[in-house]
Formats: sequence, C-alpha cells, structure tokens
Amino acid sequence: MTDWRSIFGHTEPYEPQVDGIETAIEAARDGGYTVIEGACGTGKTMIALTAGIDLVRDPDTDYERVFVLTSVKQQLRQFEEDLETINENLPDDWRPVSGLTLVGKADVCPYNREKTAGFDDGTVYDRCETLRDRTRDLVGEGGDTTAQNLAARARSQQIGLADSGSRGGTANYLETAGEPTPYPPDLPEYGEGGPVGAETEYCPFYAQYLEDLPEEDSEGDAAEAVPYDFTTAGMITPEDLVARSVTHGTCPHSVMGAALGHVEVVIGNYYHAFDPTTTGSFTGALLDDSTFVVCDEAHMLEPRVRDLVSDGVADATLRDAETELSRVIQPIKFEREGRTAEGGSKTADADLVRSELNDSDVTYDELNRTLEFIRDLRGELDRRVTAHLDRKHRGWQSNLTDLEDAEIPLRDPGEPAEDELSAWAREAGYSDADWVRAEAVGAVVARILNEAEDEDRTRAAPAVGRVLGEWYRRDHTDYFREIELERTWNETEPADSWRRAYTARIALHNCVPSDAIGDRLAKFGGGILMSATLEPMDAFTEVTGLQYVEREEERPVVERRYGLHFPAENRESFAVAAPKFTYDNRGHPGEENPTRRQYANAIAKIARVSGNVLVGMPSYAEAEWAAGVLEDRVSKPILLDASTDDEATESLKSEFFAGDGKVLVTSLRGTLTEGVDYSGDRLAAAVVCGVPIVNTSSPRTEAVRRAYDDAFGDGFTYALTIPAVRKARQAIGRVIRSPEDVGVRVLLDERYARDSWDSVREFLPEDSEFQPVSPDMLDVGLERFRSRLESDSSP
Repeated sequence: MTDWRSIFGHTEPYEPQVDGIETAIEAARDGGYTVIEGACGTGKTMIALTAGIDLVRDPDTDYERVFVLTSVKQQLRQFEEDLETINENLPDDWRPVSGLTLVGKADVCPYNREKTAGFDDGTVYDRCETLRDRTRDLVGEGGDTTAQNLAARARSQQIGLADSGSRGGTANYLETAGEPTPYPPDLPEYGEGGPVGAETEYCPFYAQYLEDLPEEDSEGDAAEAVPYDFTTAGMITPEDLVARSVTHGTCPHSVMGAALGHVEVVIGNYYHAFDPTTTGSFTGALLDDSTFVVCDEAHMLEPRVRDLVSDGVADATLRDAETELSRVIQPIKFEREGRTAEGGSKTADADLVRSELNDSDVTYDELNRTLEFIRDLRGELDRRVTAHLDRKHRGWQSNLTDLEDAEIPLRDPGEPAEDELSAWAREAGYSDADWVRAEAVGAVVARILNEAEDEDRTRAAPAVGRVLGEWYRRDHTDYFREIELERTWNETEPADSWRRAYTARIALHNCVPSDAIGDRLAKFGGGILMSATLEPMDAFTEVTGLQYVEREEERPVVERRYGLHFPAENRESFAVAAPKFTYDNRGHPGEENPTRRQYANAIAKIARVSGNVLVGMPSYAEAEWAAGVLEDRVSKPILLDASTDDEATESLKSEFFAGDGKVLVTSLRGTLTEGVDYSGDRLAAAVVCGVPIVNTSSPRTEAVRRAYDDAFGDGFTYALTIPAVRKARQAIGRVIRSPEDVGVRVLLDERYARDSWDSVREFLPEDSEFQPVSPDMLDVGLERFRSRLESDSSP
C-alpha cells in the first residue's frame, strides 16, 4: 500500500488538497468519480496527479495509468510541471513516475518541424502515411531490402559524401529540437529495383523504427523500439520525445505510439478520449478500466465533446468524392464500351477494380448508384443555397464580398421532424440502402485508388460515405441537420457563383452529447472531473452523463467544492445592478441610450484602477464599442482584441503584460478570458459586462435548446444561461491567482446583483463574495478598496 503523501510534490498540502486526494482515491477504488469545483490556488492538478499515481502504484488496484485530458495548453504545461515536481521530491528509493504528452504528427515529424523535403502542416498527414507505406513495402514480405539497410543508406546520402558515408567535411544533417539527426534534410531515395519505380522516396526515421521493433515471432512488443528507459525517464515532453528519438534516428510519432500504453501518466486533450477517429487509430487502448481519467477544465467537456461527436461534409468534399467514384467506374465503363482511357492516367485499370469488388460486398451497380446519389445531392445543395441567397440577399451575385456566414436549417429547429434533405432524397427515389451503403462504397473506392497510385492518401469518398450513413442512422430530436455557409474567397469559381464567396457544408449536429460523454466515462475505471467553474453541480452531472454513470452503472459520483483561500483583504468583488445588457436595452453598438451611457461610465471607472484592467464584452462588436468609449475617457493605452489568429492574440497579450498599466478589451467568447495566466501584477481588475449568452436566433442554438428541453426540462437554463455564467466566472477568475495577488472583480449587469425571473445570481457559488451595489456607488466601493490597501501598506 502506497502513502499518497510520499507522492505529493510539496512539503505540506493545503486542507482542500488532503480532502480532495483522499476523496478521489476512495471513490476510484469503488470505480467512481470525484467532481471538484476548486478556485484558483486549490492545487487541482496536484490533487489529480497524486490521487491517480497513488492508485497506479498501489498493487491492490487494477489501475495502470493516469490519463489527463485538458483543453488548455497552459494547463497541459501545468500537469507536466507538477509531474516533474513530484519526481523531484519522491523518496530516494522510488523510481520516477513516467509521463508522456501526446501531440499530433505535425508537431513531432522532423521534416515538418523544419519545413523541409516539401513538408508543411497541410500535407504532413498524407505524406507521412504514403512514406510509411513505401517504407513498409521496401522491407516487407518479398521486399527488396531491409529496414537496417534503408536507415544505413539514408545515413550515407549526405551532400558530397554519398559514397564515403563519413560524418564530417561537407555533410549536411537535418537538425530539430536542438539535436542533429543522422539523415540529410531531404528525403532519401531507394534506387533501381524498388517496387514503385527507379527512385522511391522513403522515410529513414520510420525505417529505423521498423528495424528496432522486435521480430514478429518473438514475445516482445513495440515498446522495445523506444530509445529510452521508461523506468528512469520521468516526464517526457514533446520536445524531449523528438530530441531523444531523432538522435537515435527513429520516428518520434511511432515512438509516441509505442510508449503510449507503458507510461504511468499520459497527458492529452479531449480528442484523445472522445474523437472517434483519434481513438480508433491511436488511443483506443487507453479506454478501459485500467485507466484513471482526469478531465481538467471540465466546464468545457460538454461543448468540446458536442463538436467532436457531430459530423458533416463540405461541398468540395462531395465534389472530390464524385471525381473519385468516376475514376473507379471509368475503366469498366470504357471496357464495356470498347474504349480506352486517354493520356496515361493513373486511374485504376478494369482488372484491379473487378478484383477489389470481388473481394468486397460492393457491386459495380452500387458504385454507379452512389455516384448518382452524390451528384444529385450536390445539385440539391446548390439549389438550396441559391434559393436562400435569393430570399435573403437580393442581387447577391453583384455583392459577393458583402455576404456573411449563415445557417440554413433543414427543419424547424424547435420541432423535431424529418429533415428536408432526407425528404428530398426519398422523393427523388433514393432508398435507405443508398444512404447506408455509401460507407462501404467509399471504403472500396479509397482502397482501389490507393492501390492504383501506390499512394495512401486521405480520400474524400470514405468521409462522404460515413456522413451519409450517420445522416440516415441518427434521430431527429438529439441531432439537428443544416447547411452551413462559411465566408471564404475562391477566385477559380465563376464570378456569379456562391462558391466563390462561400464554403458550404451539410452538417449533422449532436445537440445532447451527454450519452456520448457518459458512455465514454463508463469505460474508464474511475477518475476526477475538475474546474474552477462547475456550479451548479446537479446541472453539470446531468449534461455530462455522470448521473447515468451513477444510476445505471451504480458507481459513486462524489462532489467537492473548494473556494478561494487567498487573503480576502486582497480582493474586492462587486455585482453592479446596472440595467440588463441585453439587445432590447442596449440596441446596436453605435446607438446612444441610457443603458449604454451607464455601462460606459461604469467601465471607465473600473478602467482607471491602477494597473492592467481586463474588460470582457459579450461579443467582438461590443468589445469594439467599449474600446472606443474608453479611448475618450481613460488616459491608459487601450488594446482591442479582435477575432484573429493565435499569433496576433499572443502578440497582443505580450503587449498587455509589458510596461505600465493598460486596458485590454476582448470578447468573452475569445481566448483571452480562459486559460491565460494573469498572475502577479499582470492584472489589477477585471469587469464582465452582461451575461454572455450565445446568439439565441441561431437555428443550431434553438435546436440545442429544444433538445435540452426534452432531455433536462429547461433548455434555456441548461444550454444557454449556465454556460454563459461559467464564461463570466472564468473571466473574473483571471484576477486573483496567488496569495500575493491584489485586485478588483466586477460583474456588471443587474442579473448578477438581484433576484428576478431572469436572475443568474443563483448560479454563482453559494459563498459568492460579489456584493450587490448600484452603479452610482461603484466608484465609492472602488475608492474604499484603494484606501484600505494604502492604509494596510503604510508603516
């Protein structure tokens, strides 16, 4: 039996940490879950790691690993750091706890990291699969060489040294993660005699990995190909993994997969546990009762999983699937018509097509029928998009640049019923079988084309087939179907075509992901779900399927709440009873009215607090309005966050942190109000304006609300209000991050301050410190807090 205090990474745990660790261990021994709402400073990452590692190291449990899921990069790094702290403070006679962080191929492929050999983030997955297949073909049964020979050839193919193979002079080695690799920056080639032509590119890193694998008839497993010792390595970050792998000349991504089932702590994101494609191809072995799972930032579990278990297919993908089907059908069609394909096309020949069809249950007639179905589906999609634009934007062909993103619902969002696309297909003569068989047809088409071209690429036909099959199988209450139009620009499309301005997609949205979450959580042995913002707990356990785990699986679900334990005198918290910041009250951002004047005055008062101030608005349009107001009223620099890329956001954040006090204005739907560390003097005050409920006029939002009505009884509260309050609490939570932090937190909207029919005060924690004040008393409260701080700091 282990002693969790020997694992805990610090000298003395906080009282909440003692309770949290012991509660989680006890619940997990019974196959249960612990749900923790813990304010910043609770030490939730250390609670989770300590409890999980204790269970893994205890020989009396079946737990073999801790699987951490987090949606925020900063939190991922926090888990890495806490595991390193644990290892640094373990008893001398204990072996280190092994850990591994999971990332994608783009992050670890040596060629892609250095953007050499024609690799980039958009092509790395397809190129990797093709090169792996070629490498396997060269060394497989009947292959022309060995993996050892391929790796050795690559080592010798240095610039100017192809014959000598020496490691000096003009040799040019690929370097990445601060380490040289044994290979040149460009892909090596296998000469005359290769199975795919005179010069066959292959991956030397993968060749070395194949060489390091144990023989097929041995009792070893893939872990023997990992070029470091699990028992002494401790926490392996992605940079560590790449550095250790490439110096040995082996493939980092393959090493990651080989190590996956053997380390004690695996750190990843929600994709690794809930995305069907990722679990099917990579992490599926972790989804069993030997895994203690940790869902960090668990307030995001429901929306993230909803996206992962929804599906859809773009118009361009439908077009590509059409082309792929035509290329497979063409050889047999031409043969029957006595024609031959022109121009030396790589299209499969008739014998290959017949052979693959004979080895499957797909017929030639089904290929033709699926092609016809997809072609007609594209035509119907085109008709519906055109009709929508004609109805909503008269003369749109001459104003393509003025079009905005849009949704075209395929049924009334508030009334579950058969969608219009399914009804169209039935009336057009397409049967249930045409929807269902598209999946098998797509798989065969991809296999034929990959065989014909000897290139394992991501094909469109399987994706289209999968979506068509799901479209038929899923119900119309929990799933909502629509056409999504996303702004883009494509000069190759005709000047009067909507395809020049839009990417269209038929989408199948999972409105209620609680079943998918609950089913997946039930596969694990137990675990922890934790965040600073989970209240109200009963709503959280319902929408995440935990009530199913408790009731149907008869496994315990234990709740714990830990508030801020930092000095109360260092913070002041207000809920200001300003008029509701709703569209009916405030109007458009450019309008002048009493509500906007009150908010402008209040925001300006808070922005004048000494130091950095964060202003969170319900949208980017409102953020732009607020920034304009503050430019005229506050002497500090005003920084406006817009809906831009990660690089621009990081640059803005760095500017905010540097130098003297500034005001940063952003949307509560952006990335600067969650998962960002504002500790120390980085933030002196934060204000949230309004309750950031998403656009309720969106058809998808309306469908989710209706589905939640059916599932939980109050769709508006469960689907809209509670997530909005969590967003607000996340933003406010940026201010106080340590015992030394001093700051002001303001919720600006009477719904936070007063009880009423639409009040959200009940969704704040029971011990909420947010004291209601009127707008005209806000400056009095701010001045009182400033004076108290000055008095406390005087000698």
